[in-house]
Amino acid sequence: MQITQTKQEALLREFTVTMTAQEIDEKINERLMELGKTVKMPGFRPGKIPLPLLKSKYGKSVMGEVLELAVNDSTMKAINENNLRPAMRPKIEVKTFDEAKGLEYTMAIEILPEIKVSALDGIALEKLVAKPSDKDINEALQRIADSNKTSEKIEEVRAAKNGDIVVIDFDGTVDGKPFPGMKGDDFPLELGSKSFIDTFEEQLVGAKAGDKRTVNVTFPKDYGHEALQGVAAVFEVNVKELRGQVVPKIDDAFAAQLGMETLDKLKEEVSKQMQKEYDQVSRMTLKRALLDVLDEKHDFEVPPGMVEAEFEGILHQVQGPHDHHGEHHNHDDVGTPEERAEYKDIAERRVKLGLVLAEIGRANKIEVTMPELQQAVIAEARRYPGQEKQVFEFYQQNPQALEQLKAPVYEEKVVDFILGQVKVDSKDVSVDELTKAAEQEAPKKTKKAAKK
Repeated sequence: MQITQTKQEALLREFTVTMTAQEIDEKINERLMELGKTVKMPGFRPGKIPLPLLKSKYGKSVMGEVLELAVNDSTMKAINENNLRPAMRPKIEVKTFDEAKGLEYTMAIEILPEIKVSALDGIALEKLVAKPSDKDINEALQRIADSNKTSEKIEEVRAAKNGDIVVIDFDGTVDGKPFPGMKGDDFPLELGSKSFIDTFEEQLVGAKAGDKRTVNVTFPKDYGHEALQGVAAVFEVNVKELRGQVVPKIDDAFAAQLGMETLDKLKEEVSKQMQKEYDQVSRMTLKRALLDVLDEKHDFEVPPGMVEAEFEGILHQVQGPHDHHGEHHNHDDVGTPEERAEYKDIAERRVKLGLVLAEIGRANKIEVTMPELQQAVIAEARRYPGQEKQVFEFYQQNPQALEQLKAPVYEEKVVDFILGQVKVDSKDVSVDELTKAAEQEAPKKTKKAAKK
């Protein structure tokens, strides 16, 4: 096998690899001899089958395996002999192959740049800290009470209004004919909730218990049931009862309904949960401030292939992974030219900062431990109640997916390490100020000439 370097650019190395027909044949023979130790053939004991017989029967089938191993071996040899740090999987292109003449292919390896990490001890950051006020806690309690409201029958005879619940029987038809799924009895419908289509609810405003209404609607053009898309329908509605919504009083009894001993205990629990959420926002703003500083302090050329892969990932998120037919989107038409340029800048920033964090982690021997990785898997499984077993099995069977789960854990450990090295001053702010800071956009990227 002969490996010849043909190109050397800033972050790209290209090699031409040639293997003679004799070298390929020798590797095929080696693989066949290994195979002959276990394969069975009538008239021969395992390990005693003549090579010509093995070659005639299995030679073609092991050819692909042998060539793949040869490519992998040559790739590792080129990487090791030239002390390369690949940024991505090398690109292989077969130029010629003939069993009688041999194999020739090219190998392009995009490498990681040399990164000189700037000193961390000179970095000063400000951590915004907010605490829930009594007003915030009371508003949260009110939202909880609103989400636990009940209803009671309205005894007085009056017209229904938005916010009321009408208990109805309904029977719908299309062109005078019944349609599956368009009939129901004793259905509680909150007027103004937009839970029914078109103007259905609006046409029941003003109705009283005992009234019968004819409701005319048109199904949306994007309605889930294709046969009803854009179709006009008529519903005969019987208003059987009118119910008013009752918001529970916020007291010890309400707290007991939620599993808390007293209202004070409920307030304490709500306060803890709100503080946890504020702390997460505080951490996010602090991390972003740190990343802004690291971005400003480091300037190096990033591997184009990594940027392109990140760029495609962003476009994938913007447009969504699949269309209505389950096919992958073509990302060429995602966004305006200005938006695509911004996405490209975001991709370059992400790759750049990822490399900086990785270099800091590598230099300081930061690693993700097995218990930490297990906790990440458990946290992911909790996102899918009832499917925890499938989630665990998925990560057990997919090492690549496990590595993807490991990446953010590693990043957070490196960020924690850096925050332990820099100066961080806390500043008490209001919840509104913290929220406003979190919503601010990252500073626009300053264009710099690429290093050659």
